[in-house]
Amino acid sequence: MSEDAGAIFKFEMSSVAKNDPWLEIEPYKVSVDEYRTFRRDGYLIVRGLVQADHVKALLEHTEDLMHDRITVPGADPLPVGATLKEIETRLLRIHMLHTELEIWEHYLLYPRVLDVVQALTGPDVLAMQTMMFIKGPGAFGQGFHQDTYYIPTFPDTLIGAWIALDRADTENGCLWMSPGSQCEPIYPPTTGYGYGDWGLEGLPTVANVGAHSNDDENLSNGLKPVAARYTDREVPAIMEPGDVAFFGGHVLHRSLMNRTEDRTRRSFVNHYCNARSFTTWGGGNGQHILARGNTHLEYAQPKFGTPCAANAVERMSISDNPLSPPMMMATPSGTMEPQVPVDEPHDD
Repeated sequence: MSEDAGAIFKFEMSSVAKNDPWLEIEPYKVSVDEYRTFRRDGYLIVRGLVQADHVKALLEHTEDLMHDRITVPGADPLPVGATLKEIETRLLRIHMLHTELEIWEHYLLYPRVLDVVQALTGPDVLAMQTMMFIKGPGAFGQGFHQDTYYIPTFPDTLIGAWIALDRADTENGCLWMSPGSQCEPIYPPTTGYGYGDWGLEGLPTVANVGAHSNDDENLSNGLKPVAARYTDREVPAIMEPGDVAFFGGHVLHRSLMNRTEDRTRRSFVNHYCNARSFTTWGGGNGQHILARGNTHLEYAQPKFGTPCAANAVERMSISDNPLSPPMMMATPSGTMEPQVPVDEPHDD
């Protein structure tokens, strides 16, 4: 049981979970400057957030995936006597294995990542999606896109956490961010799947969002004209293993081709939202894990018992215990003070 920022935040685990090593990881405190950076730019890179031994565990896991020592549902088996090229290119993007593998659930609910998400879009956090990118030499990038286009939440609170497992730079296909583009609406699809802020007057539709992107001359992506407004600001997210990039669901971002001959770019990517937000994505709130805080909506339990708010004996969030009094009103002296609502005569 702990106190957080002056508000009571109860988080008492079951006796089984109390011994989980995840509970021994040193918490991360987001600074005021980091908070400002996220609000100003739409993204934040936290250096060294994931501990080196945990990066090593995830890298070893990617080797098992690449060499077919762990079966990936829906993936073709590795051919007998496969070449290094075949091993590196068989898998590029793997989705949602936290429902199948304990290690994925652990890193979806990695405490130091949740510390940052909670500070930026909490205090109540719903863990929604996991992805693994194994981007070998020559692999395609992904064109400009906005994550809320794929995963809408209401209220709109989606946030991604991109964990670098290898060094990511301009040669091997790092992320590129467009600072300030968090102010853009979500541009809806011309046809097919995709969410958009349809209620806005004059909002154009887009096609081929997120299509393969290898260079700046690929004009098929309908978000290209929007992204062009940010060309002068676009920056590469150069990251070392253990760095984590957090970015809101409206931010325009992309990656380009891995142009190296011998460097794979691996990353583990999660998506979260405020647990008070409603979503129909992925089967709805009841299919996603309550990672931190509390909620009035449905949520799922972690299948492998990773400690989080969902399997806590007792939960209480700052959102359940607001520090402000129930009602503030002006007094005759002109100050603002807590007031108890009463029925009293007055003249309109």
